[in-house]
Amino acid sequence: MSLFDWFANRRKDGPISQERQEREIADGLWSKCEACGVMTYTKDLKANQFVCVDCGHHHRVFSDDRIQQLIDQGTWQPLNAQVQPQDPLKFRDRKAYSDRLRDMQARTQLTDAVQTGTGKLDGLPIGLGVMDFRFMGGSMGSVVGEKLTRLIEHSTAAGLPVVIVCASGGARMQEGMLSLMQMAKISGALERHREAGLLYVPVLSHPTTGGVTASFAMLGDVIVAEPQALIAFAGRRVIEQTVREKLPDDFQSAEYLLKHGFVDVIVPRTELNSTLAKLIRLHQPVPSSPLKPLPTVSNHQVALRSGHTAS
Repeated sequence: MSLFDWFANRRKDGPISQERQEREIADGLWSKCEACGVMTYTKDLKANQFVCVDCGHHHRVFSDDRIQQLIDQGTWQPLNAQVQPQDPLKFRDRKAYSDRLRDMQARTQLTDAVQTGTGKLDGLPIGLGVMDFRFMGGSMGSVVGEKLTRLIEHSTAAGLPVVIVCASGGARMQEGMLSLMQMAKISGALERHREAGLLYVPVLSHPTTGGVTASFAMLGDVIVAEPQALIAFAGRRVIEQTVREKLPDDFQSAEYLLKHGFVDVIVPRTELNSTLAKLIRLHQPVPSSPLKPLPTVSNHQVALRSGHTAS
């Protein structure tokens, strides 16, 4: 069929209905940028690590894509994938917490809101934790805290740097105090990791809020953030009502926090792999070589070198 015949048939079929357009978009062939509205071929968007090629907007990505972007192919080794969430408080709102957990696990194919493991980043061995916002808003419950603590302890024992990609709405209210205690548990593991002289880099993606921000997200040796990421503890409206003031438009953005010294660097996602590799190489311990003993010099040789001879 020639191009002319194709256009002629399209005219016979009439204009494309909105329902048909939406169906084609829903099939996943094209993706619409949330910021500029530009339609991009999904494969091209994925090849650019889900960063809009037109305006640079960083689309939200999930744990599987993050691992693929950061870890060398064939080197990923999951840790503690068998750890399962429980419902110790028998929490029930409109729906039982245990039922919500089963629904989330079926929908995301994850056991909870974080994946942890070891692998190589540009040939460098690291311990990596990646939070996943799909699973109950990336909220930090007992499993998230336990898996991150075990990852850090494993990395400390193996002498590995740790990178944690944060994406969370904060502590998981359905687990009450058991969720809040994870803040201190992870922080304690990071302190032991620091005492061992090892590097820890948190990557703050959109959004990083609540108890995650109040603990391990802000304890890095170098704190990295993605452009325009929301980074906060309390919500904007809560703060405005408390201080009774209108906050700046860019308040709680990565750029605002960089300006005020809360993060160290903002790195576009397309440069994250290479930037982390540079940081890890710069912070690798330098192997110490044993000092060679100095040659012994007799008093006679000293006298000769100084131009004096013994009388």
